[in-house]
Amino acid sequence: MNENALRDRLLASAVQEGELRLLPLAAEKALAEEFGLPRREVQVAAVQNRILPARYQRSLGTVGWDGQLALLRATCGIVGLGGLGGWIVEGLARMGVGCLILIDGDRFAENNLNRQALCWESTLGQPKTVAAAERVRNLNPAVEVRAHAVWADEHSLPDLLRGATVIVDALDTLPTRIVLQKVAQGLGVPMVHGAIAGYIGQVMTIFPGDAGLLALYPEGKSPERGAEALWGNPAATPMMIASWQIQEVVKIITGRGQPLRNRILLMDAEQGTAEILKLGDL
Repeated sequence: MNENALRDRLLASAVQEGELRLLPLAAEKALAEEFGLPRREVQVAAVQNRILPARYQRSLGTVGWDGQLALLRATCGIVGLGGLGGWIVEGLARMGVGCLILIDGDRFAENNLNRQALCWESTLGQPKTVAAAERVRNLNPAVEVRAHAVWADEHSLPDLLRGATVIVDALDTLPTRIVLQKVAQGLGVPMVHGAIAGYIGQVMTIFPGDAGLLALYPEGKSPERGAEALWGNPAATPMMIASWQIQEVVKIITGRGQPLRNRILLMDAEQGTAEILKLGDL
């Protein structure tokens, strides 16, 4: 690739809006075709030259130029593509996380229609990975998708998640969550945990070396499912918790803000409360 030629074409294609130079979507697509490049590489080159792909204009004030470049270069593994995972895929694709590793061996069923972003009547019976990959392609084709329609376990996860910058726990069984934490720690990357039950949800970010879930559920004492088996999974709670998980991922990748490390955020929409507890206080 002739980087100077691409830079010149980017500059010629940019539209000035105040002090900001924007790359319109049509120009981005045309340059990718002209230079035979993936859309992600065009977006990276644009940001490196302080030309912002127009789709990220409303994110710039939050993440900054360096943050947007970090997002485009990052890889996030999302394990579980149901109530939490579908919304997380949506949010991270819109933010421009460059590569998403999507893992789930399940297919959509009718009881997913009440809350799962990727479940529509037209996707019933479809593998969740297929629907997720299609959603990302429609939202932001610059995002690379590595979809694996397999069940998460200690044998499959290490190889599938290798190379991830951060891993997201969007699972629905406690033993598998603990397995995922061990895999993340073995790979030396942080894991963003989220769980819901009824109106209640929790979020925590676990870095290598942290006790994380083992501080809440000592090994051998974790039930297959938590309170969601009794309290249900309504529509809004996964959105609420997935939003916080998305923010945690963005903070980790961009280096902005304070992740919920060794702290757990507990939100109760029924009572209208939110509190943060230190793990040592539990």
